[in-house]
Amino acid sequence: MTNPANSTSPAQSIAQARKANYDLAKVGISSVKNAYWNLTTDSLTEEAIFRLEGHLAADGPLVAFTGKHTGRSANDKFVVKHVDSENNIWWGQYNKPFDEQKFDALYKKMTEFMQDKDVFVQDVYAGADEKYRLSVRFVTEYAWHAHFIRNMFIVPQSLEEHKNFMPEFTVVDMPSFKANPETDGTRSETFILLSFEKKLIIIGGTEYAGEMKKSIFTVLNYILPLKGVMSMHCSANVNPKDNNDVALFFGLSGTGKTTLSADPSRSLIGDDEHGWSDDGVFNYEGGCYAKVINLSESAEPQIFAATHRFGTILENVAYDKVTREIDLMDDSATENTRASYPLEFIDNAVPEKRAGHPKNIIFLTCDATGVMPPIARLTTSQALYQFISGYTSKLAGTEAGLGKEPQATFSACFGGPFLVHHPSKYAELLKQNIEKHNVTCWLVNTGWVGGAYGVGKRISIKYTRALLTAALNGELNKVKFNIDPVFGYEVPTSCPDVPAEVLDPSSSWADKSAYEKGYKDLAKRFVDNFAKFAEGTAKEILEAGPKV
Repeated sequence: MTNPANSTSPAQSIAQARKANYDLAKVGISSVKNAYWNLTTDSLTEEAIFRLEGHLAADGPLVAFTGKHTGRSANDKFVVKHVDSENNIWWGQYNKPFDEQKFDALYKKMTEFMQDKDVFVQDVYAGADEKYRLSVRFVTEYAWHAHFIRNMFIVPQSLEEHKNFMPEFTVVDMPSFKANPETDGTRSETFILLSFEKKLIIIGGTEYAGEMKKSIFTVLNYILPLKGVMSMHCSANVNPKDNNDVALFFGLSGTGKTTLSADPSRSLIGDDEHGWSDDGVFNYEGGCYAKVINLSESAEPQIFAATHRFGTILENVAYDKVTREIDLMDDSATENTRASYPLEFIDNAVPEKRAGHPKNIIFLTCDATGVMPPIARLTTSQALYQFISGYTSKLAGTEAGLGKEPQATFSACFGGPFLVHHPSKYAELLKQNIEKHNVTCWLVNTGWVGGAYGVGKRISIKYTRALLTAALNGELNKVKFNIDPVFGYEVPTSCPDVPAEVLDPSSSWADKSAYEKGYKDLAKRFVDNFAKFAEGTAKEILEAGPKV
């Protein structure tokens, strides 16, 4: 928002103190009213409140609301088509081409819109490994969006670093600037446009802060695989006693990546986006972006504590205007309520945001059909089949247009909307790493048991944690396994602290024929979905799919 009283804002006198020598004019931005460079979290919070962008809740978090866009606008994301990059890009559902001239014309209109307006600049790094990190400049309309960036990425630590900062990519985020689809070539007034050649991302028509974060993830998904680095939509933790006992948790939003990686017995590397190089695993980010609807203090104490701290941003979380107490059970704004906070808010986070190589990989799925087992052990070929398939159920609110009921979906590599190369590129890198480091792979269902959505109930996080603990410490490898007749993976028959009926989904269904039908229907969905990847996929991976 603009300065409501057109008066001196709290940080106006220090706006230039951390200004970089490489200024905004280099990307065509000039004649802005004030540019606030690299303000601290405290200053950005003051600015956000001064500009009526948000409010402080009890204990100090900043509450902000994002209007009609409470999730990603996946259908409004485009990639500029250019001769230098077009042959590397997996064009289709997720990477829709955009005309270069239209991009230039829209950006010109955007920069003209910014004249005589205040902007906030944050210079940050994406990537904890200095070999592969990306220097990114964010130019935002809102102070709270700049605060979000400061939470989510890695911040330079000295004035000299700020002064000498050279951005490799720039993101310009103007929520109140809206496109005209008829003249600008966009699908709607909302747009997220990426140009790999200009090293520029422009976002307009949406206040949802996650668009900025995911745009940079998309860039890294393009750049790093070309350097032989596996780019992953996953969380990661590590055994504090063994730096090469890393666990990766792949999964789409709402499947439990953030929750399950925040394990008090292990050290957190990161909650969402990572690279895997010859040196090990490294976080792309400096913070966490946790889904917090129905968050439980007893089940998720560390994330719950983070929602009650100054420095956290609560996105679309309801609060009492009198007491300022937040209500994490209230979904009146959206099911996709979020908390953005620095990684160090988690007590056992790894300060370096890096560790060695994985010993276990977990593919998380939220199965709303209620037929998949809570955990299964996979062969390498089965793991690659599940990775390329990326099955889960999209939960309400995570994308524009989703209703209350979960929707079964297949998202390649558990991150289809953020992939740039063909899924086979990422699968080949994953295969090389699994075989090189002798990684054990697991499929974990955090969805429904005892029946499909509306009949059964979602599996207890207590049981999921018990299964993961047994898998990660090697205890589960000692029990008896049964081979699933349809999917072929190995399902354990016992696990400490987990009832037998939870391990065997069919036993908890009242209607056994409905279970059999549901399982066969799901298997057929897998086969039908994988057909589009059949060409060019290794025979052993194709044969690792379910037998219909």
